[in-house]
Amino acid sequence: MSRRPSAPFPRLLPLLLALAFSAACSSGADPVPTPRADPAGPDAEAFLSAFERVDGPQPLAFPQDDGPHPGYLTEWWYYTGNLETDTGLRFGFQLTFFRRAAAPPGSVPERPSDWAAEQIYFAHFALTDVAGDGFYSWERFSRGAAGLAGAQADPYRVWLEDWSVASNGDGGYRLIAAQGDIRIDLDLDDLKGRTLHGESGYSRKGSDPGNASIYISQTRLEAAGSVVVDGAEHAVTGLAWMDHEYSTSALGPDEVGWDWFSMHLDDGSELMLFQLRRADGGISPYSSGSLIEPDGSVRHLSVEDFSIAVERFWTSPHSGAEYPAGWTIEIPAFEIRLELEPVIADQELQLSFVYWEGATMVSGSRGGLPVSGSGYVELTGYAHSMQGEF
Repeated sequence: MSRRPSAPFPRLLPLLLALAFSAACSSGADPVPTPRADPAGPDAEAFLSAFERVDGPQPLAFPQDDGPHPGYLTEWWYYTGNLETDTGLRFGFQLTFFRRAAAPPGSVPERPSDWAAEQIYFAHFALTDVAGDGFYSWERFSRGAAGLAGAQADPYRVWLEDWSVASNGDGGYRLIAAQGDIRIDLDLDDLKGRTLHGESGYSRKGSDPGNASIYISQTRLEAAGSVVVDGAEHAVTGLAWMDHEYSTSALGPDEVGWDWFSMHLDDGSELMLFQLRRADGGISPYSSGSLIEPDGSVRHLSVEDFSIAVERFWTSPHSGAEYPAGWTIEIPAFEIRLELEPVIADQELQLSFVYWEGATMVSGSRGGLPVSGSGYVELTGYAHSMQGEF
């Protein structure tokens, strides 16, 4: 989720933490420290108050801020992209690393064990095989200890076991993930540098100034490498997108989920939009976006600047959830009109929580000239039955 406009699936976070805690402790080694307060219980406010909150713009410095921020409750590094072979085979991929604090910084006495940890990591890996009409997804959990999982700034690396993204020492990154007979191995070259969304990275999600995150993206990563599906290896190239976000906040009580869009357009620009959906069917006024021009300049978009119309729906045969499955996006001030279509309908992740995230095709116009491209869409809060799956 920003990926994330806020902490992922906010009403499920206490349950998600419990699941992560249980999975991380299953080895029988020294347990991860129990949170001093239950985030779902009466001490929730005290627990959350022990963490920093994003309540305004912050000075950011890189590469330091590419790494983890353990003073905040939740953080993620999100990679998505569209890939193609020279014969026209197409693939989409998602590799996401989440950090979730099990206890406030410094609240647990130091212990000599290599297994001692205050952070839980979990990761999602998904691959879309367009020609094969296939979608594959997996998740893993681990403690942030004993080298099993973690994140660091310099040299940059984020990992969970053998799923990882790391600096390649040449200004780019190497992304690797494999599960069974599915594997991706990509070199990523950053063509534009970092984009700071909102106000210098301060991305508000509600009326409380602290209901916000620091939201940083690398919007145009040139990808080259290989995809292995069913034992067949394919050389691929394409474009990827990275989101890095951290916060100590959640969606408001009247918000049920979000729709998030990223797009690479063939005129050299990129577009990110998210809309926070309310229980009454409305859209939060804190929905927003960014238009990144070919020269890297960023134009902030408020909810009044764009519209997102759903053109059709798809019902999941797995969860029964009904998802949007085609959109028209308009940004009148920039004469942008875009139509988005999923490359295949079924890109629903059936993991500890259920959501739709998948590759899309983009076509339309800007300033009266045709544009096309590719993108990714994330849809949360549609599979309401997931609340009973824990």
